[in-house]
Amino acid sequence: MAVYVIFQGEVADAERYEQYKAAAAGSVEAAGGRYLVRGGPAEALDGGAPPGRTVVIEFPDQASALAWYNGHVYASARQLRLEAAQGRMYVVEGVQGS
Repeated sequence: MAVYVIFQGEVADAERYEQYKAAAAGSVEAAGGRYLVRGGPAEALDGGAPPGRTVVIEFPDQASALAWYNGHVYASARQLRLEAAQGRMYVVEGVQGS
């Protein structure tokens, strides 16, 4: 079943975050993931729009998503993100048949 890694956060260092984006993209692809949302504008429908950026990455399953996040290929990119932005990143299961 597909799972989705979601990041919602605010960028404090735009230059470093651009470095992160470049470094993370290759690691996502290598792990079988693909970006569905990568920080485009958000329009609130109920409540307020989330501050900053929202990123959604699809992986084929939870094992693939966790292997990407905990893997050595993403480790240096993750450090860039931690230095450039604050927020939350989490993984959620999709619906059956997605």
